[in-house]
Amino acid sequence: MQGYQAGIQKFEESGYQVFGVSTDDLDTLKRWAAELKLTFPLLSDADGKVAKDYGVLMDTHKLAFRTTFVIDREGKIEYIETGGTAIDPSGAVTACSRHGGGH
Repeated sequence: MQGYQAGIQKFEESGYQVFGVSTDDLDTLKRWAAELKLTFPLLSDADGKVAKDYGVLMDTHKLAFRTTFVIDREGKIEYIETGGTAIDPSGAVTACSRHGGGH
């Protein structure tokens, strides 16, 4: 999340909004956002429904695989990055700059 916060201006300049979604509860996310000094919203998916709908919910745990999605205004997924590289915002920044005017 700190990488996305550090590059927030690049997303905003391309017309994109950054959201973090986690299976943690709201209280945990509020503490995490304050600790990391995040300026973008963190959304709770405590029941795992969103993670399941996007196909990233782990079968054995109520956790989501680390995944980055770039979604346009019409809801079309333009870019997906999974695993350890999903914490690096450079792929998402590149996708946003290519498509511009996202969500």
